[in-house]
Amino acid sequence: MANTINSGIAALRTLESWHVDHIYGIPGGTVNNLMYALDAEKDRIKYIHVRHEEVGALAAVADTKLTGHIGVAFGSAGPGATHLYQGAYDAMADKVPALFIVGQTPQALMNQDFFQEFDENPWFKDAGVYARTVMTAESLPHILDEAIRRAFAQHGPAFVTIPNDLADKEIPADGYYSSAKNFARPELGAGSDEQINQALDLIKQAKKPILYVGQGTYGAADEVMQFAKKFQIPVITTALGKEIIPYDFEALLGSAFRVASKPANEALQETDLMLFVGSNYPFAEVMFKPNVKFIQIDNNPQVLGKRHKTDVAILADAKKSLQRFIELGEDSQPSAWYAANVDNVANWNQYNDDMMNRTDSDLRFEPAFKEINRISEDDAIYSIDVGDVTQNAVRLLKVNGKQPWITSGLFATMGVGLPGSIAAKLSYPNRQVFNLAGDGAAAMVMQDLSTQVAYHLPVINVVFSNDALGFIEDEQEDDNHEWFGISLPQTDFAKVAEGQGMTGITVDKVDQMKPAFDKAVELTKAGKPVLIDIKITNERPIPVEKLTLDADKYDQKTIDDFKKRYYAEKLVPLSDYLKKHNVQ
Repeated sequence: MANTINSGIAALRTLESWHVDHIYGIPGGTVNNLMYALDAEKDRIKYIHVRHEEVGALAAVADTKLTGHIGVAFGSAGPGATHLYQGAYDAMADKVPALFIVGQTPQALMNQDFFQEFDENPWFKDAGVYARTVMTAESLPHILDEAIRRAFAQHGPAFVTIPNDLADKEIPADGYYSSAKNFARPELGAGSDEQINQALDLIKQAKKPILYVGQGTYGAADEVMQFAKKFQIPVITTALGKEIIPYDFEALLGSAFRVASKPANEALQETDLMLFVGSNYPFAEVMFKPNVKFIQIDNNPQVLGKRHKTDVAILADAKKSLQRFIELGEDSQPSAWYAANVDNVANWNQYNDDMMNRTDSDLRFEPAFKEINRISEDDAIYSIDVGDVTQNAVRLLKVNGKQPWITSGLFATMGVGLPGSIAAKLSYPNRQVFNLAGDGAAAMVMQDLSTQVAYHLPVINVVFSNDALGFIEDEQEDDNHEWFGISLPQTDFAKVAEGQGMTGITVDKVDQMKPAFDKAVELTKAGKPVLIDIKITNERPIPVEKLTLDADKYDQKTIDDFKKRYYAEKLVPLSDYLKKHNVQ
């Protein structure tokens, strides 16, 4: 008699071959046989029992973002499946491979309107690059293998629906295989010398060039900084690319638009040439001047010329192309434009440092970031939620180029911070992990603090409580609308944490901040998660997309009112530095 293997176990062995060592989900009648297989394989693949499938789905996407290996989550038929949507659309929007396994009633009961039985494939075809229902037990491992390959090849989530009975049948042990060892990503070289020389000619002609880089420059920080200095071109990064360039690089302008920094927004208003490298910046149509010269380098032909009329489009690897620019180009003379932007960066960073060091006012969010920067280890991982906390983290975290920084980028779903921290600690148990969230986002997923407790995941959770959806409140202010629907009930998140078996600390005064974060370090080093609930004022962060500082554009009273509201007495507009350095 031929050797056989349980089909559910064969499915998990296939996942294991793709480096999957944990999987998120909640049991249900339509995934029971998968659960039994997980029990049999528990020494090889760990089942993470989350409190909500949404958290599992978002954590699976975070796994891929952090490790490059496929993240996996499952849900039972019906409601378990629909709860996966948040993770699915986050993966789709950020073009991140992920695998979602969906339960289904046994085949004999399908298409009979059985309890929780729906035609699930159409649900997921919008978000997914692949959505299939398994039809035979023998094909189950192959379909999972195919789904993972498609997810990687097409940069998005894949869905496999498994009728429950098909995960518990004997199939030939030699009747399936994995293609994991055969998988390879295409590698591009540098752009052609002809293209690079065309771009170099535009750089020579430019008076105010900008280098705008995105996630395509991961691993190329040295090349970006060397390029910037050689050609005297300041650097803007996308918000998602914040971790790439060290905070202290002199010409790092930060990111642009609203979740952004002052120097980046100001430089974009002045530039006459943009080098757009490894990015698909979604706010380009709002922020980029239509008449600037534009050079683009990307490894995806779908985005070349997508965001701006492009003068030189280079389908190539970003790192290799930047290296070739450096090899072929001549060193630029010291640039007044570059120097003005360096001064502007220093002024902006000093403003943020002053805000983080404030002790003479009601408690704001900035002093918390001072403590986070103080205790952060060199390879700390930051999982950032969506809202004001994203904006503040972009401005205030002093990342060093070795500290991963993840959030929900284009989809921007609230509640992503906690799942990301779970994923980070599971994949990197020896690294320090932060979950930073506003009270609105924290309330969406706070039940899964117990997942950190249950699996002994020593995360530092920080909740910024201002009793409002601050990011939306600011939008309503900009629309000249009375605030409506943005208030939040006061919540004692420290007690919420304690109720789930975690130490909770409340901070409502500046002098409580340092002891609280020292205690958090002590607890996490002892292997315990902790939550710090920081009760902050509901003051708006400075709106860098609506700066009111330039005397050539605004009257003195308007400028004074702006500076008073945002404590910006020492903040200087770029225009002053352009005049100082005689930039025309």
